[in-house]
Formats: sequence, C-alpha cells, structure tokens
Amino acid sequence: MFEAKSYICIHTKGNTMSEKIKQLEALYSETPDDPFVIYALAKECEQAGFLDRSKSLYVKLLREHVNYVGTYYHYGKLLEKMDNPSDAKKVYLSGLEIAKKLGDDLAYRELFAAKTELESE
Repeated sequence: MFEAKSYICIHTKGNTMSEKIKQLEALYSETPDDPFVIYALAKECEQAGFLDRSKSLYVKLLREHVNYVGTYYHYGKLLEKMDNPSDAKKVYLSGLEIAKKLGDDLAYRELFAAKTELESE
C-alpha cells in the first residue's frame, strides 16, 4: 500500500516553491485522502517539473481512488514524458476499462485517442 508521506516540492532554481504548490501541500497535509487535492497537487508538481513527486501522487490516486478517471489520462501522459511508453499504454488501457465501467464516454474517447497516438509513434 502506498504510504502517505509529507513531501515538499522544492524548485531547483533558487530553492523556491510556487505559492500554489505551497498552498496545495498545506491542503494535502490537512486532507491527504481528498482525490481532488491529490490530483491538483500532482498536476502542479508536474507543471513545475517535479515529475517524481507528481508520479507518486498519481500512483496514490490510482491505488486509493480507482474511479477518479481523469488520473489515467494525465498519469499516462506523465509516463510518456518520462520516456516510459509501455507503462503509459498500460495506464491508458486500465483507464479505458474504468471509463467504460463508469459510462464516461468523454474520458473513454480521450484515453482511446491517447493510446492510439502512442501506438502510432
């Protein structure tokens, strides 16, 4: 099981964090099981270049909130960015199953398109 730890995202240039990440980290420490907070923090960390931190948050979401369907697309894209296309494809396939189960046609189409694009590269 993923162990929730208190991480701090430290920007490598000047050792500063964005205010948004600081606020989300504080919120995360107060509500570590809130899928929206975890997702928002993962996205912010990814955008700031903290890819390992972002990855650990996406993994937590997939383990603890399987039906949080948006995670599959964004985690897959992160894995592609981290040069791990085989794991990205697995994430997309898992997401397709969840989206189909939930009847989320939009998520299904987005995941299918991401998988198809990955396979054509």
